[in-house]
Amino acid sequence: MKTSVEKLVAGGRDVDEITGSRRLRRMRKADWSRRLVQENRLTVDDLIWPVFIIDGENRREDIPAMPGVQRMTIDLLVREAERAAKLGIPAIATFPNVDLSLRDETGSAVLDPENLINRATRALKAEVPEIGVITDVALDPFTSHGHDGILRDGIIVNDETVEQIANAAVFQAAAGADIIAPSDMMDGRIGAIRD
Repeated sequence: MKTSVEKLVAGGRDVDEITGSRRLRRMRKADWSRRLVQENRLTVDDLIWPVFIIDGENRREDIPAMPGVQRMTIDLLVREAERAAKLGIPAIATFPNVDLSLRDETGSAVLDPENLINRATRALKAEVPEIGVITDVALDPFTSHGHDGILRDGIIVNDETVEQIANAAVFQAAAGADIIAPSDMMDGRIGAIRD
C-alpha cells in the first residue's frame, strides 16, 4: 500500500493532502453552527442601493435590461430614499439617465451645476441628510456617442477627458456628494479628481 507521499509523487492525491487534516464540514452541517463560526456577516449596513434617475416629475420607467428595476424622477427618488433610510440602508449610488437632447460629443452638460445628477444630490441631501450619496462621475450619460470619454477622430482623448471628469467631480462635491465614484477607465483620473 502506498503512503500519501508516494501517491503525490506518483500523481495521485490523497484526501488529506487536498483538504488537510482538519475537516470543517461538521461545522457547516447545521444553521446554528454555520452562524456560530462564519467569518463574514452581510447586514443592511453593508448595502448601497443603486438608483437610476430621469428628469420630470412623478414618473417611473422600467429598465428592460434589468427586470424589476426602474428609473425614477427626483421627487420619487427622495421618497424612496426616505424609505431606504428608515430600513437602515446607509447609502445610495446615483446614476443619471440624461435626456438625449442634452447630450453632445464632449458631454458638456456634465459641467452644468444644474444637471440631473447635481439636482438629485442636492435634493437628497436636503430631504434625507442621514443617507450617504455616492455619485457616478462619468461622461457616458452626457455624451451623444455613449462613450465615457471625449472622442477625436474615433479615439478617446485621455487628458481632456480627465480634466472634464475632474471638473465634474467638483460640481458633484459642491452639490453635496459624500463619495465621488469614477466609473471611467481614464489614466490619471483619480489623482486629478483628488487635486
